[in-house]
Amino acid sequence: MADIKGQEGAKRALEVAAAGGHNLLMVGPPGSGKSMLAARLPSILPLLSAAELLEVSMIHSIAGNLSGGRLSDRRPFRTPHHSATMAALVGGGFRGRPGEASLAHHGILFLDEFPEFSPQVLDALRQPLETGECIIARANHRVTYPAAIQLVAAMNPCRCGMAGEPGHVCARGPRCASDYQARISAPLMDRIDIRIDVPAVSAADLIRPAPSEKSADIAARVASARKRQSLRYENLGHGDIHTNARCPTALIEACAEPDRAGLTLLQDAAEQMKFSARAYHRILKVARTLADLDGEDRVGRIHLAEAISYLMAGERQMAPA
Repeated sequence: MADIKGQEGAKRALEVAAAGGHNLLMVGPPGSGKSMLAARLPSILPLLSAAELLEVSMIHSIAGNLSGGRLSDRRPFRTPHHSATMAALVGGGFRGRPGEASLAHHGILFLDEFPEFSPQVLDALRQPLETGECIIARANHRVTYPAAIQLVAAMNPCRCGMAGEPGHVCARGPRCASDYQARISAPLMDRIDIRIDVPAVSAADLIRPAPSEKSADIAARVASARKRQSLRYENLGHGDIHTNARCPTALIEACAEPDRAGLTLLQDAAEQMKFSARAYHRILKVARTLADLDGEDRVGRIHLAEAISYLMAGERQMAPA
């Protein structure tokens, strides 16, 4: 993370996503550092536990990816090309082999050039994101592979990549952005917790030798927040839940109950922005993670304000031109 100059807002969103296991979408022009940011996410995530390592190793063994029996406690980071088929992404084929989503179990599935994937292939991810499993049903067999993934995606704002940039006028006009963004379905977008703008880096950010935080420092805060989450859900009798992103909706309403000021803010924002039920619970989950990063037991107004800002960024990005 120390290699990244500028993009302080994006690095903050990356830390929040890592702490709560939240799905993340980055939107920005070419060269703004989206892929670079995503590639550094594993450096701030905690290592695999013994049980997680066993699960990941079994999946990779079935796929024939364990050369020489070597194991690693680093979380998987899978980056399929946008030409990937549905079978390659969620699994399938003659023997029902695991796909990229299952190979990224307990890790990150990074989809660069998000709208360039086939819309049908992307929509096939809706079930794994919701249930944490890939179910492959064929005439002669039915296989279920675990796929508890953290989806991280990156995209340009339009096909030419420069919509909204100062001094740039798109030759196709507003339709360039609206047609490009429409390739991602609303139900899939509704499953992404954090959506942020990643603007182009200025020359001043590149030239100025400002010190940047190292991955180890951020990883320590992420590990502390995850420990709080694990202990909370274990004490509530849900030892199988380790991150806020995996918390059921009924439980998150109790765990992320805001204070009076936060509740007022949430009610006002819900009335103005017309949240869907999934968006409402997504805000609570992100706010709960922000409170965990601050070491707070109660979700406050400041946590909800930041969580709502991530939703507003997404609404701006995906609004029709």
